[in-house]
Amino acid sequence: MGMISRSILWLSVAIMIFFKPVQVLSKSTIEPCDGSDTCNSMVGYILPTELKISEVSTLFQVDPVSLLGANGIDLSYPDIENQILPAHYFIRVPITCGCVDGIRKSMSVVYKVKAADTLPSIANNVFGGLVTSDQLKDANSITDPDVIDIGQSLTIPLPCSCFNGTDNGLAAIYLSYVVRPGDTMAALGAKYGTTVTDLMTVNAMGTPVISPGDILSIPLAACTSSISKYSSDSHLLVANGSYTITASHCVQCSCGPGNLNLYCAPAPLAVSCSSMQCKKSDLMLGNTTTQPTSGGCNVTTCFYNGFLNGTILTSLSTSLQPQCPGIQVMPNFTGPPSTTTLIGMVPSPSPSPSPGVLPLPKSPSGVISSPIITGFAPANGPTGSSSSAPESLRWVSIASFLLLGLPFVIHFGDCQLFH
Repeated sequence: MGMISRSILWLSVAIMIFFKPVQVLSKSTIEPCDGSDTCNSMVGYILPTELKISEVSTLFQVDPVSLLGANGIDLSYPDIENQILPAHYFIRVPITCGCVDGIRKSMSVVYKVKAADTLPSIANNVFGGLVTSDQLKDANSITDPDVIDIGQSLTIPLPCSCFNGTDNGLAAIYLSYVVRPGDTMAALGAKYGTTVTDLMTVNAMGTPVISPGDILSIPLAACTSSISKYSSDSHLLVANGSYTITASHCVQCSCGPGNLNLYCAPAPLAVSCSSMQCKKSDLMLGNTTTQPTSGGCNVTTCFYNGFLNGTILTSLSTSLQPQCPGIQVMPNFTGPPSTTTLIGMVPSPSPSPSPGVLPLPKSPSGVISSPIITGFAPANGPTGSSSSAPESLRWVSIASFLLLGLPFVIHFGDCQLFH
């Protein structure tokens, strides 16, 4: 028995000496590009610790209102920007996707180095694996990755995709998603309302095999607009189950859940806004009148047509439809999640088809007023996601596994030794 023990010990030492750790590289979708065009995109971020909504928006340098809209969190919730999101909470962060050195990426986020920061800790702890330490090194022309200064500004090259804002010919916004332990292509497809085949096509994959740390581009069905090409928001695109605030925070445009027709109405906290009444009509933005006839239903709607030089543009549309449309159903707006929410308990990112609105009041003239918005369910990541904080250094007993003839893996931070 002593001979066996010494043999096992010798083998363990030999393995540690002669086998070098193998760097396990994560896969990421790369979209080639040329020119200077941009698009709206998103990254999925898991909070490493409790953070205020304002802190998340500051980290990614995005408008807090845009962050709320992307996740369907009620804008009118009291003191919303100071509400605390729980650790491990999945949140969608809207970003502008550009073209840099022939590859789609976002370079708008700048991070200031803090005490005890390293490139790996910034990549993995702060930004949840959305970027690698090597990418940070290259993007900031760092010669020695072990030497960064407190207060130094680092550009964070975030992954993103545009793919012309479409998926299979339909409007889409792309979410850059970091694969978590337990994720599968089938589960991700089901959660985000797409198929394994589509995910494989978008990400140029030969097989549906994914590993933790891989970054996938996931198409999210979206509502597109037909507003004036001269408008400052002419390329408005809103993911299903979310909303955006536009026209200098005066107009709220929502997508879903019943259809992919963009619906715009006065924002709940709109102040100091130009007129939102359609010309030659008593209708306000978002209002619809219906008049049943023997040949169908005359429908007149006041639509949003853009924002130009501080003026909200509206247009009046009249059509004869087979039947009168029902009440405009809005996605469910809710307050922010409580800090006791666990990521395995959050709802699916796909919007619920259930109505979540109060009945719309009708005036004697048959005018349907703008819906009373009651809330939007948070758009969260797949069940089973976990913290993006790196695992502690873990060692396994090589001797025990060799004795039992079992396979083992030794973890050296981001490196792994397989047997």
